[in-house]
Parts: sequence; C-alpha cells; structure tokens
Amino acid sequence: MPGVPAAPDLSTQPRPVYVIGAGPGGLAVAAALRARGVRAVVVEKSESVGASWRRHYDRLHLHTTRRLSALPGLAIPRRFGRWVARENVVRYLEKYAEFHELEIATGIEVTRVEPTADSRPDGTGAPGWTLHATGGRVMAGRAVVIATGFNHTPFVPDWPGRDSYPGSFAHAAGYRDPAPYAGRDVLVVGVGNTGAEIAVDLAEGGASRVRLAVRTAPHILRRSTAGWPSQRTGILVRRLPVRLIDRLGAIVGRASVPDLSAYGLPRPTTGLYSRVKQGAIPIQDVGLIDAVRTGRVEPVAAVDSFDGAEVVLADGSRITPDAVIAATGYRRALEGLLDGLDVLDDRGRPRTHGAKTPPNAPGLYFTGFTNPISGNLRELALDAEKIAKRIARTAGA
Repeated sequence: MPGVPAAPDLSTQPRPVYVIGAGPGGLAVAAALRARGVRAVVVEKSESVGASWRRHYDRLHLHTTRRLSALPGLAIPRRFGRWVARENVVRYLEKYAEFHELEIATGIEVTRVEPTADSRPDGTGAPGWTLHATGGRVMAGRAVVIATGFNHTPFVPDWPGRDSYPGSFAHAAGYRDPAPYAGRDVLVVGVGNTGAEIAVDLAEGGASRVRLAVRTAPHILRRSTAGWPSQRTGILVRRLPVRLIDRLGAIVGRASVPDLSAYGLPRPTTGLYSRVKQGAIPIQDVGLIDAVRTGRVEPVAAVDSFDGAEVVLADGSRITPDAVIAATGYRRALEGLLDGLDVLDDRGRPRTHGAKTPPNAPGLYFTGFTNPISGNLRELALDAEKIAKRIARTAGA
C-alpha cells in the first residue's frame, strides 16, 4: 500500500541559492525558498544564527509588536510579551532555524561574489553565481541573496584629536549594560534609537552624569499610545505622499510629545517622513522624554573634536567626560563583497532590494538594507516571500 509521498530531498539540487547572513532576513528568505521546494544554503561568518542580536545591549526590546514582527511560517510565542526582549529574539531565531530545518553553514565568511561566465548578459547560458569564501572555498549557486544586515560595521567619525583622548571610548556596538559606567560622567554621541536608549540605560544604571550629543533634533514618537503602537500608524501611512505624512507627523508630535526645547532638545524643523527618506528613523520613546525632563539625561551640542581630556562641542563649549560612547551608526560594508559589480549607490547601499535585481546582475538579491517606519522585521518577512516567489518562478521550480 503506497504511503504518504516523502518530502523532496532538496540536497540533490546541484546549485542551491546561497543566502549570505543568518540574521532574521537571511533565515526568512531561506525558509520561504524551502517552502517552495528550492534548496537554500545560508552562509554565516559567525558560529551561530542571529549574531548581531546576540551582541546588542541587554536592555534592548523590539520597538515593533510581537504579532507584527514574526518571520514567515512561525509565530513569536505569546509568552515573550508584546515588546520582545533581545534574548527572546535570539531564542526565536534559533527555534526558527530548527523548525524550518534550514541548511546553515556557520564559521564561513563570503569575501566576494561574482557572476559565472555563462550568466553575464550576453544572451546565452543560465544565471549563476560564484562565491569565494574563507579557507579557499569556492561555491556555485543559481542565485545569491545578500542579507548581511543594515547594521554591519560600526562607524566612528574621524574627529580631530580622538586618538589622544585619555578617557574610555567605545562604539555603541560594544555596549552591553551600565555597570562599567556606574559613578562616571558619560557622553553619548548620537541621538538615534540606540543612543537615546543607551543614555536612559546609563542614567537609570548609576552613571553620575549622562549627556547626549545631538547634531540634528530628532523626531520622537511614543512607542504606543492608548494601546495603539506607532508601528501600525507607520504601516497605514507609509505609502501616502511625503508632505502629507510630514504634516500629520507634526500634528501627532505636538499632541503626544512635550516640547523639550527648554531642556536643549527642540522640535525638529524638518518633516518626519522627509527624514525617514534620508535614513533617519524617529526615536521610539522608552524613557528619554522623562529622563530629559528630570535632568537625568542632558542634551548638548554635537561633538566637533577632542582636545586632550576635553571634548569640544559644536557650540564652542568644552566638557570633560570620563567616558564617551559613540552611537554613530554603522556602514553596510558591501564594497569588497561586490567589487566591480556596480550595484551600490554612492553611499554604499544596494540600488535594489527585495524581489528586484540589478539590471546588470540577474539573480542577485538584497534584503534588510532599508529601515522602514513600518517595522524592519515585518518588511523582512514580506521581502522574503517576494524574493522566494521570484526565484522559484525564474527557475521554474
């Protein structure tokens, strides 16, 4: 009596799709491909999935809701709460890889990808890609998905005199908890979500003084108002005209966030969505407003340079903190990986994302290199389905 048909052995497919990066984006694409019968091999340079989430500071929680942050094919457990903690995001990613039986090769860094000879747009041959990796490995794939992440390589501005600063200096990527800074005067540079949250963490964790260097006044949103998360608003309005969202954002900001100008943090002069289009996501308030109003976090001018133990600010004032934490962002660091392919813009960002591929590089996909107001994990999940559908259709799978 015939039994239930066995699932296809995807390992027999000679040229898999290679997914570079075992973070949420890479895992989601691999799972979506597997669901369509396409073999996907995830290549990760660290020894485990979710490496960047493992390195984040302990206080971190998702700023997006649990229900709107799940990846394809597996819900985030209800017991993790509405705002999922960093360590539970890691647990979820581990479970996700196990649940979908993903094929993951860890401890391997891909250093360069290039189209195979027969995939170049000369009208002949099937698309294909060659990946060069550590240990002299060379891998051949039918397509490549780059999912190495928006926050890949820490960036620190080349401030004059920084190398001679005698105090403690670190990028926010190395920050874990406030314990090493107890009783110390700390300057946090950068008022994105990371800088704002670290400043609050330090103030609550025993630092003697916390200052927050601000170059451009940020938009601040309540993470949730009367139970309604700001993420849902972002989803509803993201396709409206930029000017309209800017006006709506100004109205909501004035109604829900107090004016902090008297404390050194004025309302921004540029529109909320105009700033998003430039890459600046609004701050989700998880304590900054109260910390600024009570004086536990003191906004100051942007850093201009260092002069010995002193930090020179853009307004000409000088301060002498014991420690500086630079929450100054990250770079994608894709130039070496994609050398010679002409698929990045002048800021090093992919010109295409999701199911769209560069005209001169068919079979090359990118995910996770945007920072949308609708929620990064939500968009990664949507992109994963689109990419998998496109690859499956292109390959006739």
